[in-house]
Amino acid sequence: MPTTIESSRKSAIGGAAALAGLAVLTVAMVPARNHLSVAIPALTYVVPVIVGVVLGGLLPGVLAAVAGFLLYDFFFLPPYDTFTVRSPQNWLALLVYLVVALVVTRVVTNLKEAREEARGREEDTGRLFELSQTLIGDLSLTQLLEHIARSVQSAFAPRWTALLLPTGEGTDLQLAASAGAPLEPEDVRSVTAGHGEIRSLGLLGGGRPSRAAVALVASNRPVGLLVLHDVQFARQDRSLLGTFANQAALAIERAQLQEAVLRSRLLEEVDRWRGAMMGAVSHDLRTPLASMKAAVSSLRQPGGALEADDRSELLELIEVQADRLARLVTNLLDMTRIEAGALEVRRAVVSVDELVGEALAALANSLDGQRVRIAMDADLPPLYVDHVLAGQVLVNLLENAARVAPEDSRIVVSAHLVGDDLVAVAVTDEGPGIPPDERARVFEMFNQIGGGGRAGLGLAIAKSFVEAHGGTIWIDPDVERGTRVTFTLPAAADSAADEMVDIPAVAHGSGGTPT
Repeated sequence: MPTTIESSRKSAIGGAAALAGLAVLTVAMVPARNHLSVAIPALTYVVPVIVGVVLGGLLPGVLAAVAGFLLYDFFFLPPYDTFTVRSPQNWLALLVYLVVALVVTRVVTNLKEAREEARGREEDTGRLFELSQTLIGDLSLTQLLEHIARSVQSAFAPRWTALLLPTGEGTDLQLAASAGAPLEPEDVRSVTAGHGEIRSLGLLGGGRPSRAAVALVASNRPVGLLVLHDVQFARQDRSLLGTFANQAALAIERAQLQEAVLRSRLLEEVDRWRGAMMGAVSHDLRTPLASMKAAVSSLRQPGGALEADDRSELLELIEVQADRLARLVTNLLDMTRIEAGALEVRRAVVSVDELVGEALAALANSLDGQRVRIAMDADLPPLYVDHVLAGQVLVNLLENAARVAPEDSRIVVSAHLVGDDLVAVAVTDEGPGIPPDERARVFEMFNQIGGGGRAGLGLAIAKSFVEAHGGTIWIDPDVERGTRVTFTLPAAADSAADEMVDIPAVAHGSGGTPT
C-alpha cells in the first residue's frame, strides 16, 4: 500500500520526465517545423503524456497534456512563436490534440490502476493462502500468534501490530504477540485497557484516527483482538483485514483446541500411569511384605521352639525380602526422577569388573540359588559412565534374571568391545524366555508381558539409564534357551583411562563362579 510520500515522489518523477520529454521533442522538431505536417507534433506530444502517466499517475499526465497543448500552439501552429490561432482548422487541431491527450491519459491511468490492483489482489491472495496454510500446519499456539502478527504487519504496513488474547477465565486482555516497531509501555496499557472488551472492526477512540482494531471471532466466540497502529487503509484494505481476521480466528481456535486435546491426553496418560504405578507397587510390595510378615510371626510364636536351622532360614528370608523391598524403593525413586526429567549423568572412569562385582555383592542373597559365570574379553577398556546408574542397570538385569530363571540354573555375565568406543555387556539366563513380539515392549514402564506376568520397573529403568549414556539395550534374538539382555556403554578414552583410580575389587556373591 503506497504511502503519501511515496505517491508524491512518483508524481514528481512522472511530471519531470513528461516535461523533459516535451522539451526534448520540441527542440528536435522546431528546426523542421516548416516541413512537418500539423498532425505530426500533435501525435508526437502524446508520447510524453503516456510517460508521465506511467511513471507518476493521472496528475503528471494531465500536466503533460496541458503543457503539450501550449507548446503545440506556440511553436507549431501559424503564426509561429505566439499563442494566437487564426485558422479554424488549427483550433480544431488543438482541441483534437487536447481531447486525445486527456483520453490517452485517462485510459493509461485506468490500465495502470487495473494492473496495480490486480498485482495487489495477487499479493493479497498469496498472503491469504499463506495464512490459510497455517490452518493446516503444525505450529504451536505461540508460533501461530507470532506468524499472524508478522503477516498482518507485512500486508498493511502499520507502525506496529499487536495481537491480544483473553487472560484465562477473566475478562482482561493481554499482549500475546506483536510485530513492527517495539511497543512502548503506554502502548501496551492503551491496547489492553478496556476491561477485556473485544471490539469489532473500527477505530479505537476519537483521538486515535490512525489506530484500528478488529475482533477475532470463531464459532460465535471472541478469541482475540488485533490492533494496528498508524495504519492508512486503501479502498479494499478493510475487507482484506476482515478476511485476515476470520482466518486468524480460525487458526487460533484450532491451535487452542489442539492444546486442550493435548492437555486432556496428558491428564489421561498421567491417570493411566498413576494407576499402573499403584498396581505395580501393590503387586511388588505384597509378596515380600507377606513373606516377611509370615517369617516374623513364626519367630514370635510363643511356646514354639524353632530349630537353629529353621530360625536361620527365617532370618535369611527376612533379609532377602528386605533387600528386595529396598531395591523396589530405589527403582521407584529412579522412576520418579526419569519421569520428572531430573536424571543427571555424572560420568567417571570405572572398570567393568568393578561394576559386576558390586552388582553381585548387592544381590548375594537373591542369587544364592544360581551359579553366576563371568565371561569377559581380555584387555577390556574401562567405561566412562555414571558409576551409580551403570551399576543399577546391572543390578536390575541380574535381579530380573534371578527371578525368572530356575534354581540351580546358570546366569552368564559377558562383556566385549564393540568398535573402538563402546563396550557391550550382556546378562543371559536359562529361564522361559520372552516371545519375539514382546521383546520391545518389556522395556516399557509397567508393561504386562505374555502369560499375565510382569516385566516390572527394572528393565524400563535400565533402558532409561543406558540411553542417558547414549547407549542402547535390546533382547538378543539369537538365543536358543532363556533370555539375553545386551546393552552398550561408552568406553573411556585412553587419557581418561590412565587417570582411573584403582578401587579394591568387591567379592562376588556366594553363588558366583568367576572365570
